[in-house]
Amino acid sequence: MIKIPGRHEVCEKFKENGGKIAAVLPIHYPRALLRAFDFLPVEVWGPPHVDVSYGGAHLQPYVCSIVHNALSFLKTGGLDETDLIIVPHACDSLQGLGSILIDFVKPRQPVFPFYLPRGKRDEDLNFLMREIKALFENLSKITGKRPDDDTLMMKIEVEELADLKLKELYERRFRDRSQGNGAISNLEFYRIIRSREFLPAEDFIKLADESLEKLNFGGKGIPVIMSGIVPEPMEILDAIGEAGGKVVADDFACCGRRIYPPGNSRDPIERMARAIIDAPPDVTRGSLIEERFEHLKKLVEVTGARGVIFYTVKFCEPELFDLPELRNMLKEVGIPSVHIEVDIGDPLPHQTITRITAFLEVLE
Repeated sequence: MIKIPGRHEVCEKFKENGGKIAAVLPIHYPRALLRAFDFLPVEVWGPPHVDVSYGGAHLQPYVCSIVHNALSFLKTGGLDETDLIIVPHACDSLQGLGSILIDFVKPRQPVFPFYLPRGKRDEDLNFLMREIKALFENLSKITGKRPDDDTLMMKIEVEELADLKLKELYERRFRDRSQGNGAISNLEFYRIIRSREFLPAEDFIKLADESLEKLNFGGKGIPVIMSGIVPEPMEILDAIGEAGGKVVADDFACCGRRIYPPGNSRDPIERMARAIIDAPPDVTRGSLIEERFEHLKKLVEVTGARGVIFYTVKFCEPELFDLPELRNMLKEVGIPSVHIEVDIGDPLPHQTITRITAFLEVLE
């Protein structure tokens, strides 16, 4: 198996080489801009396994566990090695967290919100460009640096190559139909995919190339697609494998929705904004249910998946608003699905394993 360094190890190495660490909440943000200011973006998707009572002192109980866990993680020292916190406005809960960090809890690190448009019109692109420019100015104030367009473009091109490698990993996953022994498991595959959340783009490119060269992406299993925010707890992936399933693609916010297309604009600000605008459909960017349906249907057609597992975080309102209609639309074209709701801080319930096993049995 390919060795993937841990987040703490990656952060230490980056700081030893003179860089700084930016803790970034979900979901979309301009990675290349941070790298141009010598910040390594390290994403905070929760994390699981923290004492949520620390966040509970400031948050309502019906706020999703990603936000609860992130605030608890910060208050218990989990972000002490970071130098900056960025909170994109992916949903009301994250916007609320940004306000808490700016006005009430006030960590030692600067906190910058990052607002996302809710459409793909010209005015949405212009709005996002203004947000990126505002983040540029904030980063310039705290670092004293002003990277020029050539520096920005160089960082953009590296990030675009890393995104192309991410896409290539997914394509190998569903195209490799070999049935030999030694194929990587669902969990092993997603450990590689999710390293994009914290590895420098240059290191992720090397990891992807090594994985594509050395690993067997085939193996047996009923092909399924997963959709949701984040596959936590990650034991869910082993549970699917043990029940006879193979995850061949996903519509996760942390993974598949961030296969950003390469750009062609010579304006670095526009190019970074366009990548986010043109990303796969995402309810947190205001994508229509019809767009998500077409995207999932195409994934099923391309990968040969037999069904979709909707794996949502409890109280995630953006996802839950779409889900009934989205599942009905898939059902009408003969694509079965199952919905599982979890709290990322809890152990994987036996009931969830039972439901996945039953769903896969139906697909056989």
